[in-house]
Formats: sequence, C-alpha cells, structure tokens
Amino acid sequence: MKLSTRTHYIVYVLLDLELHRNGDSPISFQDIAQRLEISHAYLEQMIIPLIAGGIIGSSRGHMSGVVPVKPADHVNLKEIVALLEGPTDPVECLVNTRICPRSGLCTARKFWGELKVVIDRVWFPLPCRI
Repeated sequence: MKLSTRTHYIVYVLLDLELHRNGDSPISFQDIAQRLEISHAYLEQMIIPLIAGGIIGSSRGHMSGVVPVKPADHVNLKEIVALLEGPTDPVECLVNTRICPRSGLCTARKFWGELKVVIDRVWFPLPCRI
C-alpha cells in the first residue's frame, strides 16, 4: 500500500502536536504550517478527517488552532490511514469471504491474515521514540 502525501503530512502534524503540546492550549495552524513548511490552507484542509474522526479538536477565534483529543500513544496508525486512505486490509477477502469462492481453500489466506495482524498492531510513535 502506497500512502498519499496527505497521510505523510498528517503523521508529521500529529508528531508536531505531541512535541509542542502545552496542556489543553490549542496550537496555532500558522505555527504548525510554518514548522512543517506547508501552507496554512493545506493544513486546514488536511486535518478535516482527523477532526471528524475525533483524533484532534479545533478551535476558532482569538486562540484558533488544534489540540490533540487523544494522546499519541492511544492513536492507532491504522485508524489514521483508514480515515485518510480507506480500509487498510491487505486483501478484501479477509473481511468479506463471500467475494471469493476460493476463500475457504486459499493457501495465501494465512499469509494475508498474518500481515493484517501486523498492520493492526502498529501504534503511532510517541515523540520520545523519535
């Protein structure tokens, strides 16, 4: 699976939020955009799925910006990829066996299942692991 540029940037955004977290104070869009060298408008557009998914929150007005809703060690990378890219299952027959008549006899099914388990275990790294 090749991840989009947007997903790459979102990982950087989440790390930036953890590295610059100051309690519940929002981190300004402008500060994040400047540190990551991306436009303010692109950043705002990119994070919409994360706000909708409950990963981060946003505030408007004088103290506009974003704040993590979940700590980084509680954010599953699979959840982020699914929000931005869609399902992360390596093959669709793992979640829907009816799409393939050979699903019950498939010799590769065990391999795909093990790969899915590894993907599902990936957790977003804490800043102390950078």
